[in-house]
Amino acid sequence: MNLEDLYRLLRTGHVQAQSMIDTIDDPLLVLDQTLCVQTASRAFYETFEVSRDETVGRPIYELGNGQWDIPELRRLLQEVVPKAHAIVDYELSHDFPSIGQRTMLLSAKRLFHPDNNSPHLLIAIEDVTERRRINHQKDLVIGEIQHRLKNLLAIVQALARQTEVHGRSAQEYRDTFLGRLGALIRTYDLSIPGQVRPDLHELASRVATMLGTEAVVIESGPSVALAPEQVLPLGMILHELGTNAVKHGALSVPDGRVRIGWTLSDAVGDQHLSLHWREEGGPAVRQPAARSFGTRLIDAAARDLHGRAELTFATNGLQAEITLPMR
Repeated sequence: MNLEDLYRLLRTGHVQAQSMIDTIDDPLLVLDQTLCVQTASRAFYETFEVSRDETVGRPIYELGNGQWDIPELRRLLQEVVPKAHAIVDYELSHDFPSIGQRTMLLSAKRLFHPDNNSPHLLIAIEDVTERRRINHQKDLVIGEIQHRLKNLLAIVQALARQTEVHGRSAQEYRDTFLGRLGALIRTYDLSIPGQVRPDLHELASRVATMLGTEAVVIESGPSVALAPEQVLPLGMILHELGTNAVKHGALSVPDGRVRIGWTLSDAVGDQHLSLHWREEGGPAVRQPAARSFGTRLIDAAARDLHGRAELTFATNGLQAEITLPMR
């Protein structure tokens, strides 16, 4: 074998080795014992948007804007070769040149050699930015759902304890409690975080459908996208008003009507929603001698929304005004 054949053989081996490195999707670096870059994969150049001249022959801690210049990381890399250690998933969050803020996992092992005396390191780098973001979002959603589930169970417990018992048969108690529980269930699915934010018109329409009458008129109003935490309290308020109207108010007679409408203030940064409920054509209304559980429920739900509820027992029909801040 002459020198030309030997050169061709060596070059073929080098090209094959580089091709294998370039086939790997994650960025790879090969470092010598001084932590200088001997070679880099195609994925490294593409991921960090750098050239070969900016990379090969330079110490790893001088690459980019010094993103790898971390004393602890340098110490760990220096111990890999003499102590046959390995670094697995060393996490680094950094504002990298050209590509911005990223979270990377770095792993390092001594390059394999038959005599087990290789002075080179193989560095594998994995970009886990999107994975971390998704996991963070999942944690937030799970935490929010757990929080809401606790609140939901507390509401169910309160409904069971505070629904009036005296003067009612077991069937009347059951029907009242199950009606409130049903409203809770029907609105809860709209309040789960991560879903498309429901519109106020959709929520009002669901309540109207639940009441099973065409005597509920939803007036035209501005489009109002509700936050998940607003859906459940508003749904409970509308259900309580609707149930009262069916039992004692305008919806208890054939000619009675209920009008639901809302306005949205134009103040920038301090926008408020005013939701009104108007009953007409029903029996004469009288101020109750004592606050019922339904009234207390409406007040509590409005306070949960950092708003207020005003009930007016006008002789021609109950009127309710719910005011709350919008974010």
